[in-house]
Amino acid sequence: MTKFDYSDKFWWQFAFEAALEALEDARMNISQIKAIVLSAISSAAGGAEHQTHKTSFLSELFKTNVPIIETPSVCGGGGVAFWLANRLGFENVLVIGAERLVDNLSEVTTDWILSASERVLEQTEGMIFPVQNALVWQQYMEKYKATMDDLALIAFKNHQNAVLNPKAYYFKRPVSLEEIKKSPVVASPFRLMDCSLSANGAAAAILTKEKAEVEVIGSGFATDQILTFNRKEFTHFPATRIAASLAFQQAGLKPQDIEVAELHDAFTSVELFSYEDLGFAEIGQGAELIRNGIVNLDGKLPINPSGGLKAKGHPISATGLAQIYEIANQLRHRCEARQVKGARIGLCQNVGGAGGSVTVHILKKS
Repeated sequence: MTKFDYSDKFWWQFAFEAALEALEDARMNISQIKAIVLSAISSAAGGAEHQTHKTSFLSELFKTNVPIIETPSVCGGGGVAFWLANRLGFENVLVIGAERLVDNLSEVTTDWILSASERVLEQTEGMIFPVQNALVWQQYMEKYKATMDDLALIAFKNHQNAVLNPKAYYFKRPVSLEEIKKSPVVASPFRLMDCSLSANGAAAAILTKEKAEVEVIGSGFATDQILTFNRKEFTHFPATRIAASLAFQQAGLKPQDIEVAELHDAFTSVELFSYEDLGFAEIGQGAELIRNGIVNLDGKLPINPSGGLKAKGHPISATGLAQIYEIANQLRHRCEARQVKGARIGLCQNVGGAGGSVTVHILKKS
């Protein structure tokens, strides 16, 4: 995984750097890779990276003729790529998520991200994702009496964790709880510090049939209709519940068996109600986990020890694989100052859009 930042390298340079680290870590060379799965959408955005035939481009970059499959699924692309790679059946599969997201004016990038929403109603009404998620959160607050102070605690926790993560944008850059609470309003009641940080970067992983230190023991993927407010339920993401149920069933585990997790905190509210969708808390009780410190780094169930999307950064397609990278390293006890003691089973939840596609993966130390 690369550092998530605002550097101006091309998407394929990020991809190459992340892939090289994965190969070196696995003690493999590219000739041992029998297939590649890629998620990367920014290169189609125009400008200096106007390149849609990325599979052929990677063939040239890696000097290989193996099958290369692209799986764009917006913010959930990395998780979908990993889910697919886990089902291909090849001996060794390289999975890459790479993005040069921050290379335009904010207006251009915002409009580009908006293309992941429903085009007739949401796009024409300017319902950018902070607005959509703020509306979902308003419904949740009214129904379950959670507060903005709860979200501030989630942001603070994730920023504290990111300070300890050399790959995170906010590495060694602490943010106080007061700064979070006083950050400007973006989409009421969301403040700037309730929103994840757009960034550039890449992450990669190798799935192998050989014995490895970490196993994928559960893998679930579910989708939902794209028009958020046409769903039966507004306060949660049903696709998370379905994907989690599939993953837990495959793993033969229950939510209480998870010892560390990376959740898709594109917005602090999504982390909170995902506690419930994943079975870590009863419906309407997710705030109790952050109020009581259960999800803190030294708590019973540390959530987002990497800093999450909130403070590590969110380079769209790379995010899901960055979660896999963090949990795999947690289970291998490689995370130093942010290491979760004794962690052997971890979970990753990656979301595309406002709950339109969700993957849940459960990893276990061999």
